Amino acid sequence: MSVENLLSIDVSARTEKKANLTYLSWAWAWDFALRADPKAIYEIKLFDGKPFVDINGTAMVMVAVTMFDKTLTCQLPVMDHRNKAIIKPDAFQVNTAIMRCMTKGLALHGLGLNIYVGEDLQEYTKPKGDAPIITPKGNPTVNEEDEEFLREMAASCEELVSVGKAKEASQMLDEAMLDSDQKIWLWGLLTAPTRAAIKKQKG
Repeated sequence: MSVENLLSIDVSARTEKKANLTYLSWAWAWDFALRADPKAIYEIKLFDGKPFVDINGTAMVMVAVTMFDKTLTCQLPVMDHRNKAIIKPDAFQVNTAIMRCMTKGLALHGLGLNIYVGEDLQEYTKPKGDAPIITPKGNPTVNEEDEEFLREMAASCEELVSVGKAKEASQMLDEAMLDSDQKIWLWGLLTAPTRAAIKKQKG
């Protein structure tokens, strides 16, 4: 199996939403990996006997994933539910980060890579154009009325994209005149394929 084949594997049925991010359970990710390459392995990097490196009181874990005789290494901070680095994390938090890091390592090989598209949008804003999603730093907040409206809009976007009308979905978002928090909140409701289709419309 090639990288192209790994990229083509649809893992969306096994993902779950947490806040505005999409996650693939490490167990399901490893299941997909072993089916693609029964010889797949991962190695947790140790630093002075510890499975993490200390960075100003926070921790970074690193995991090397080998598939089809190629090894790629991924790193990940030990983070809380808001994706903020944890000061002096405990063993459970470190273990959680390691398994998430392993899953991201599989994505480096192409497995489930699409679910990470846009993950860095929490830190960067698209520099030009009128993209439907503007994502400034910080946690987005919307009221209950807006939440219901955004869920309906997300459902409409999903339906349009599913029938090959990504352009109409993109236009609908442009015309909605949403503020920054509403846009990032809505973006988090969309599935990875729908986000990718809308992004493609924006070039």
